Amino acid sequence: MIYLASQSPRRKQLLEQIGVQAQVLLPDPALDAEALEVVKGRESPLSYVQRVTALKLDAAVQRHKALKLPAGVIVCADTTVALGRDILGKPEDAQDAQRMLTQLAGQAHRVLTAVAVQKGRTRHAVVSQSWVRVAPMTSAQIRAYVQSGEPMGKAGAYAIQGLMAVNISQIRGSYSGIMGLPLHETATLLRAVGVKV
Repeated sequence: MIYLASQSPRRKQLLEQIGVQAQVLLPDPALDAEALEVVKGRESPLSYVQRVTALKLDAAVQRHKALKLPAGVIVCADTTVALGRDILGKPEDAQDAQRMLTQLAGQAHRVLTAVAVQKGRTRHAVVSQSWVRVAPMTSAQIRAYVQSGEPMGKAGAYAIQGLMAVNISQIRGSYSGIMGLPLHETATLLRAVGVKV
């Protein structure tokens, strides 16, 4: 049994793309998931994404035990967008999304996705790092994209597989990692705990 500790439909679809059927393990309603994502001081994007993923996996392991679910492998991931050392999380509102997209327009940035898997007491983790260049965007283009609603709930206020694709001029790294689950790295981790991919 594979459990995906993520509410992201994209992550579930990406696992299915490599032949892995996963049951979604929803977080404890009492858990403040947003609190886990608070940046601590001048934390680097790499340290941040590793810490948040580890905390989310800890919470998922506890939830798995509390629900007395059959044994299995738990998969957890977190994605962050970094412009230099600045971490661009999920926008709080449309104005925040517009601010982030204005910063990203015409610039190259990093997308870091940490993945962790746990089977019993064994845990493996890895970080995929990719680079994305956003073409220059006019304020009208940014406003139109924000009004589509797509930026909400997305790290860096965009989804590369959605409408934003027309504004992405270059990527280097893992396309699936930018979407939220790097498939090469995830498959490697799953194989390490005995899952056939």
